[in-house]
Amino acid sequence: MDIRKAKFIKGIVDGNEYLEEDKLQIAFIGRSNVGKSSLINSLTKQKDLARTSSFPGRTQQINVFLINDSHYFMDLPGYGFTRLPGKEHRQLIDLINSYLFESPYQQKKVVLIIDANVGLTENDVVMLRSLEEQRKDIVIVANKIDKIKKSDYTKQLKKIQAAVGDHKLIFYSSEKRIGAKDLLNEF
Repeated sequence: MDIRKAKFIKGIVDGNEYLEEDKLQIAFIGRSNVGKSSLINSLTKQKDLARTSSFPGRTQQINVFLINDSHYFMDLPGYGFTRLPGKEHRQLIDLINSYLFESPYQQKKVVLIIDANVGLTENDVVMLRSLEEQRKDIVIVANKIDKIKKSDYTKQLKKIQAAVGDHKLIFYSSEKRIGAKDLLNEF
């Protein structure tokens, strides 16, 4: 995919509120602060398209971006640690599950983003298994590869590859756009 045009459409805060148009949807999911919004900004070459923050749990809705008038990028809230109270955190999890597993939409692709420094966490494995059970078309992105210490680089990448098994894995840097072409070719 060659992204020529990208714009924010709306934020979805209710599991029953979905898009009416019949456009292909690509969902971006991952733990809080793994770089989902930064990755979308990197792919679209628009620094401020998706709002980013160092505050875990900043994205509290599903942010919808129209890409080339033909696709939606769906920036989902992060799962795992947030600084949100329990009830609000639970609502975010319900929103994620409602969209991914209960809505009438079939995502063309689900991009599961992990932190390359950390590798797959228990929460990532739970999400991956849930996506597999629902037979979602998954690509795993190991983001922030530019943050791995050089002495640990090869070992860490091999560890991640072993953990994801046969899934398509793309090593990525939102800052340097490493892996952008490979990821865009998945769409």
